[in-house]
Amino acid sequence: MSVTVEVKNYTKTIKGQTVLSNVTLQLESGVCYGLYGHNGCGKSMLMRAIAGLICPTEGCVTAFGKDLNNSNSFPDSLGLIIENVGFWPYFTGLENLKLLASIKGEIGEPEIRDAITRVGLDPDDRRVYHKYSLGMKQRLAIAQAIMEKPNLILLDEPTNALDEDGVSLIRKVVQEEAERGATILIASHNREDLTTLCSQFFKMNAGKLQIVEGVA
Repeated sequence: MSVTVEVKNYTKTIKGQTVLSNVTLQLESGVCYGLYGHNGCGKSMLMRAIAGLICPTEGCVTAFGKDLNNSNSFPDSLGLIIENVGFWPYFTGLENLKLLASIKGEIGEPEIRDAITRVGLDPDDRRVYHKYSLGMKQRLAIAQAIMEKPNLILLDEPTNALDEDGVSLIRKVVQEEAERGATILIASHNREDLTTLCSQFFKMNAGKLQIVEGVA
């Protein structure tokens, strides 16, 4: 295993409020990390920092050797779920993922169909996205995060809105991605998700990060 993501003394201040305070961490390939803490503690903001969606007030973050401290600088190989994914409401799941995949042009329809099938959806389902149940929408979000086989996967509440079978299936998918060698960071309030999937844990509290032995 090698270090793929490094955050050093990262502080982010927004409108005078410190939302991330002197955060330092390292993530390695093939490892699934768990991130937990109360609402508003900074979990999603840390994921945004690692994804290159925000710039630091102080400190730095690198992913696979790439500096992400400037605007419009993102990891080259990233699968991401933070809050709601912006799918087109009147397109099918397959059509949505084909449009997203066309941005990079790295995969074709067979890989997209495979990702949809892996999360328990039917790529030939003709229902448009706005007619999907909440669980189906969550499964499609997971599919878009894994379809390009990214090296870095950031998942905020990945089993949200899923039934018991859906939770089991998505956990299996996440485990397969880690076995493939991806670096995975999961933020969740679901203790069982974290203890089942993750081998290392971080706790956020008021924008500060702690490395902990497990989920309290």
